[in-house]
Amino acid sequence: MSLPQPPKLVLDEFIATALSATPSELHPFFESFRSLYTRKLWHQLTQKLFQFIDHPQTQPYRVDVFERFVRDFESKINQLRLAEMAVKVSQNIDNPQFHLTFLTSLLSRIDTEKSQEAHVLLLASIAHTKLLYGDKEGTKSDMDEAWKILDTLEDVDTGVNAAYYGVAAEYYKAKAEYAHYYKNSLLYLACVDVEKDMSPPERLLRAHDLSISALIGDTIYNFGELLMHPILDSLNNTEHEWIKKLLFTFNEGNIGKFEALAPLFPKEPILQENYAFLRQKICLMALIESVFKRHANNRTMSFQTIAEETRLPVNEVEHLVMKALSLKLIKGSLDQVEQHAFITWVQPRVLSREQVGGLAKRLEEWVDKLNQVEQRIAPEVLVQGA
Repeated sequence: MSLPQPPKLVLDEFIATALSATPSELHPFFESFRSLYTRKLWHQLTQKLFQFIDHPQTQPYRVDVFERFVRDFESKINQLRLAEMAVKVSQNIDNPQFHLTFLTSLLSRIDTEKSQEAHVLLLASIAHTKLLYGDKEGTKSDMDEAWKILDTLEDVDTGVNAAYYGVAAEYYKAKAEYAHYYKNSLLYLACVDVEKDMSPPERLLRAHDLSISALIGDTIYNFGELLMHPILDSLNNTEHEWIKKLLFTFNEGNIGKFEALAPLFPKEPILQENYAFLRQKICLMALIESVFKRHANNRTMSFQTIAEETRLPVNEVEHLVMKALSLKLIKGSLDQVEQHAFITWVQPRVLSREQVGGLAKRLEEWVDKLNQVEQRIAPEVLVQGA
């Protein structure tokens, strides 16, 4: 469905009507529009239009300016900038049907082959609009269509990527698919300037939702990218600061700290509801930490040792190790008869200061051993050389 074709632009009539209908503070914009349009300075006119749209007093007039003025020369300006302009204008449209029609009408007028980024941006914005109005199926369909194009492009404008990953994250949040939300939300953050593009409440909400998805996601056992991201600082000195501590607790595999924080779970019902899963997850993280702390030549662990490290009954250790193997958190094998686990590899992850200190100590020990070997064989080498 397209909007009706606007009447042919009569510039002086449009400007005169606009000057009579808008506050005097906005009149310089319209005088600039007249001058730049007459001289066909399309790039400068595009820049002036963005300044107009960003002005707080122009909200009631943005749609009318776009429909009556911009549509007359929309094919002459950069199509991605046109799409960005339309997306900004559409944010002031309250009527759901008109909101969608406004965006889909422009989408139908843009040449997909010549302006692929503009096409993706509009599809992502349409998908987001549908999600706001509860049409999840329509959202997914538009997301899939946008991805088919986006996946073939190189050197994509960051705003286009942000629009796609932003709506993808919101869609998976609405579907309670935590791992997908986590992935797409981090990709979204990689495309924006957190300080400039997000308000403090938005940063707090994003940090909260990412933290919860990292904890609840059944395939997420490496929080490194999130732990290093400044978005987490948004939780500092808030009622959710304990969730940040919980994330670091999981990364360290510290069951004692987990148990100390568990009484706070009722503040986040979803954590309380998933307590059994979180308990298994912290046990897996404790297993990873236990393996990591050991020297490479000392990674054969008895079930009894693992039980002590993870605070589990011995009869549950085999299942835990098999779970870790299936999730590819570790590699190795089991000897059920002798009740031993042979670990050959552990998943890399971000280390806390304490863990880095432990690694430094092991490196020092390794260097000492090398020195001892050197001192032992040096006389033999000298004798042979003589």
